[in-house]
Amino acid sequence: MEDKKSSNYKVGDLIYDTTIYDGLNTFLSDLPFYKKWLPKNKDAKILELCCGTGRLTLPLAKDGYAISGVDNSFSMLEQAKVKAIEAGLEVEFIEADIRALDLPEKYDLIFIPFNSIHHLYQNEDLFMAFSAVKKHLKKGGLFLLDCYNPSIHYIVEGEKELKEIAEYTTNDGRKVLIKQVMRYERKTQINRIEWHYFINGQFDSIQNLDMRMYFPQELDSYLKGNGFTIIDKFGGFDEEAFTDDSEKQVFVCQCIAGDN
Repeated sequence: MEDKKSSNYKVGDLIYDTTIYDGLNTFLSDLPFYKKWLPKNKDAKILELCCGTGRLTLPLAKDGYAISGVDNSFSMLEQAKVKAIEAGLEVEFIEADIRALDLPEKYDLIFIPFNSIHHLYQNEDLFMAFSAVKKHLKKGGLFLLDCYNPSIHYIVEGEKELKEIAEYTTNDGRKVLIKQVMRYERKTQINRIEWHYFINGQFDSIQNLDMRMYFPQELDSYLKGNGFTIIDKFGGFDEEAFTDDSEKQVFVCQCIAGDN
């Protein structure tokens, strides 16, 4: 979600190669959590922000929900549309920057999954996204999101050397190996992550995956300060208690100030 004109932080193009992306992101461990919090009424309107290629959007649409997906990557959305057609689903996919979202509808539930807020690098970026959520959320509607619980130990270990983090074969037959190294900027709270790609046994490129770290009390304060009530905060998708050892921050929020 970065503004390339004003930010030095970015996500590399190869990371948005849809076939490589889908080959890496096949998990659905977060799907039951998001399904649990959906309104029981299948006529409810659902909005997923930063939907990518529809990993969560399409299963929810298959369950009969009226869900729309928003992303600012044209290639991701084109892949999502192809997958929807192949599954016989009619899903609205919208290309937009969530910081400046302006849709005609209001929604019963809005969610930002899969650590996507880490690509909102400045506080004002996050606050603009929260404002857009409030603008599009019905009064009493729910806002869900998940992100990492920053681990200083993990970051320190990740700065020492290249470590293999994934190896898989894509649907088009490419054998992909990804190695990671990182460097944390304390001033900006941004983790400068490099993914070193090896494709079919040959080094391909180094791709940036820069992520802003949001610490627990900080993010709680930002949500409350932007008009949200935190109904629940979990340490994972099984709704375990949030603790010092939690890898994730998983929020269920409500915006009392929303419009009908």
